[in-house]
Amino acid sequence: MKKILPIILFNMFMSQLMAQESREPCGPSSGLSEDLSKNVATDSRCFELRFYTAEASTNGKGGVDDLHQRFREKQVSLLEKHGAELIAFWQRLDNPNTIVWLLAFDDMTHRDLVFQNFRADPEWVELREKYSVPVKRELFFMSASDYSALR
Repeated sequence: MKKILPIILFNMFMSQLMAQESREPCGPSSGLSEDLSKNVATDSRCFELRFYTAEASTNGKGGVDDLHQRFREKQVSLLEKHGAELIAFWQRLDNPNTIVWLLAFDDMTHRDLVFQNFRADPEWVELREKYSVPVKRELFFMSASDYSALR
């Protein structure tokens, strides 16, 4: 039972996480409804803007510094390994506990597949345990306008 409980809790957490990520589709105009696609580029990727606000560290563990280290050490390369394109990362200056980052995918289906494989990767599970940082997440999904230089 001791070995099964963490797996059950993890699966419950992941189900809740997936439910929080319900959203409109994004990507090329051909994959969007008529009302959403009007000003979207036909060759747009699906962009995801993420805000991660870290809880304060406790006894030197966690916090935004550990979150940065998690990205530096392996999270970036693991996401790339599974097919994400990481465009940029920013440190918010008005809220230094917040990291803002932008990813790109072919479309929402590609995005979901990347995160499904990433979350199942044993290296990610190990890294997440090493740098356990509770975060408040805000996610925004976008498609490039038909006049945008970045698509």
